[in-house]
Amino acid sequence: MQTIQIHHPYRKNQIPTEEVVMALGFFDGVHRGHQKVIKTAKKTADARGLKLAVMTFNHHPSVVFKKNAVQSLRYLTTIDQKKKQMEHLGVDYLYVIEFTSSFANLSPQAFVDQYLVELHVKIAVAGFDYTYGKREVANMATLPDYAKGRFEIVEVPKEVDKVEKISSTRIRELMAQGNMEEANLCLGYPYQISGLVVHGDKRGRTLGFPTANVAPHANSLLPRGGVYAVKIKVANKWHLGMAQIGYNITFEADRPMTIEVNILDFDQDIYGEHVSVAWYHFIRNELKFDGVEGLVEQLKQDQQDTEGYFNQLGE
Repeated sequence: MQTIQIHHPYRKNQIPTEEVVMALGFFDGVHRGHQKVIKTAKKTADARGLKLAVMTFNHHPSVVFKKNAVQSLRYLTTIDQKKKQMEHLGVDYLYVIEFTSSFANLSPQAFVDQYLVELHVKIAVAGFDYTYGKREVANMATLPDYAKGRFEIVEVPKEVDKVEKISSTRIRELMAQGNMEEANLCLGYPYQISGLVVHGDKRGRTLGFPTANVAPHANSLLPRGGVYAVKIKVANKWHLGMAQIGYNITFEADRPMTIEVNILDFDQDIYGEHVSVAWYHFIRNELKFDGVEGLVEQLKQDQQDTEGYFNQLGE
């Protein structure tokens, strides 16, 4: 897969000359609804003997339109995670557009002319709710007017799980509840964050439960605080573990939030390793204990609950 970074206005020599089927969307999370769009585009591309391209943005459009959006935005997928998902789905060209004021100021017609027609799009594929400007004038219903017969349009209906639409918003709500099973069903894969293993207080070692302190990407969305059954990928190998998102309130107040992973049946120093943590099951809320003994007993129970959960999965 070739990734093409675009800053508006782009240079024509950046653009491959081949005709493509283009899937359009922001694709945060690359969830099952997004996958339906991309798989539809892939099937269409294969049937027509064309390359598959996907267009996304380097950050959410609200960065341009809303004050303090950067500080509050949290993503389901980083750009690197999104790239891996796209490559897995068989994408040939991934256009990552830098969403700037100059790009945002394009009229719907200019967007279609410059970012579809001039990118050699023969078929544009997008979800039913895709927009490329103000919703009332730049939606899927108006796209044929701007296309002027220069390319075909495929509109993909919403993907529904049970009775609800699968969306990034719904996944965020499920994660805020700690409902990782439902969130992962919507995603189509276990939710992951990536980060660097850094030094912490090393208190876990003294308790018999050493932990990897993971510093995640600054804009990654975290599940609600608490203890989870997880898997952690270290040096391309997955291990079972239990993780806490919390503040270690048993020991002192006003501590910063940390992500600490106790890796089961593992005894290595991994400082400086880039790891991925996959979140499977919420076990409990963070608790404050009167003493170390109570905490250790709870950690033993958490370990049993984690092992029991993965045993049920046949892991």
